[in-house]
Amino acid sequence: MTLPKELTRISATTWELPVSYKKGMLVPARIIASEKLINAMEQTVFDQAANVACLPGITGYSYCMPDGHWGYGFPIGGVAAMDPENGVISPGGIGFDINCGMRLVLTNLTEQEIRPHLHQLVNRLFARIPTGVGCHGAYKIKESEFGMIAEQGSRWCRKAGYASSEDLELTEEGGCFQGADIDKVSHKAIERGIHQLGTLGSGNHYCEIQVARPENIMDEKIARSFGLSIPNQVVIMFHCGSRGFGHQIATDFLQRFLKAMGPKYGLAVYDRELACAPFRSTEGQDYYAAMKCAVNMAFANRQLILHRIREVFSETFHRDPFDLGMRMLYDVAHNTAKLERHRVAGTTRELLVHRKGATRSLGPGSPELPDCYRLTGQPVIIGGSMETGSYLLAGMPGSEATFATTAHGSGRTMSRHQAKKLFRGDKLQKELEQRGIYIMTDSLGGLAEEAGAAYKDIDEVAAVTEQAGLSRRVVKLTPIGNIKG
Repeated sequence: MTLPKELTRISATTWELPVSYKKGMLVPARIIASEKLINAMEQTVFDQAANVACLPGITGYSYCMPDGHWGYGFPIGGVAAMDPENGVISPGGIGFDINCGMRLVLTNLTEQEIRPHLHQLVNRLFARIPTGVGCHGAYKIKESEFGMIAEQGSRWCRKAGYASSEDLELTEEGGCFQGADIDKVSHKAIERGIHQLGTLGSGNHYCEIQVARPENIMDEKIARSFGLSIPNQVVIMFHCGSRGFGHQIATDFLQRFLKAMGPKYGLAVYDRELACAPFRSTEGQDYYAAMKCAVNMAFANRQLILHRIREVFSETFHRDPFDLGMRMLYDVAHNTAKLERHRVAGTTRELLVHRKGATRSLGPGSPELPDCYRLTGQPVIIGGSMETGSYLLAGMPGSEATFATTAHGSGRTMSRHQAKKLFRGDKLQKELEQRGIYIMTDSLGGLAEEAGAAYKDIDEVAAVTEQAGLSRRVVKLTPIGNIKG
């Protein structure tokens, strides 16, 4: 692809589009990428990053992370911080799958111990954790109780016996965004979400058994601090969000914002997908409170999935899950907006940080981190494809330049439609099993969409985040078992 002629290379990992690139840009747009990654990005990434730079109240820069690719409104990997007093909130800067996120769970088992049980484990996980479009969970929740889950998140799970206090401590924001209000959520959204607790869903969501092999450990000191101290140690990583609940909330408020933008607030945007409202307006505050409900539902969803995972491992090995060392390493959110304090031009300010397909990456010493991670920085999880593996990283001080944000995954290189035309799910499943990766899926077509070749080079993405000072590579995790929708 031919890069925009206005694009300037600021450093080895930073590229900038000036405000002259597009009329209405209030700040430059910056893309964090290597030369290889920037040359592979679609034109739409640059256009979307520039459109975001036109939103009222944007501060500093419109950012796109190394895994950046085309998204709805914002590019996937898009980051923007708004002044909450004169800026806007935009569902397109958060995404439909609100608080889609990653959770990483430790075990004290080794690959050698797991291999004889791998098929049994994967089959049991597939039976216990519903996957696929529109799947329903086994947890029967009354509407009044669902409202409590949406407002309390993982705290409800703790009260119900599905979580430990340590689980909450090792979840971003303790597993609950304060200020959620179920009264701001439509009945249609509740109807879509109430049956989906404890479910993975479809697309790029998965639950994966992985191995931390000694040759893939890049920072042994931090790895040990994180609890990775056994050669060929097995971990479980899973990726899912707020399912239909978050999707409906985003849909509802996009329609509401489109009706209010021009007539009520005189707002205009280049792209309808960037529909927004002043953050302090009634519409903006209602969406913020509803969005937090979806965030909390997603935290609870991942917690209930963790409960199922612990049950499966306990049944398979006939031992208590905590005797198997099944403690959380961390849970990180993608697709959120949050009021945070950041330094801009030497001054600390409160900002509304939109992260769309991007992850928080707090550096060492941050008071927001649990005590166990104060010296290392926040654990960061960058999910890769089912073929290539994923990364565990640690937050670095340099991430403050991007509002304490880093990449969240490897990022797609082709559409799902294109991948489906190029790959066959049944063939892929057999090839992966021959390579030692056993996969169960609800859809062979969906499996084809997730082929490794449909994604960017995860090694390149992780290396760039470190080179840019956003997050330090700790270990690459190799997949051996996977369930997908």
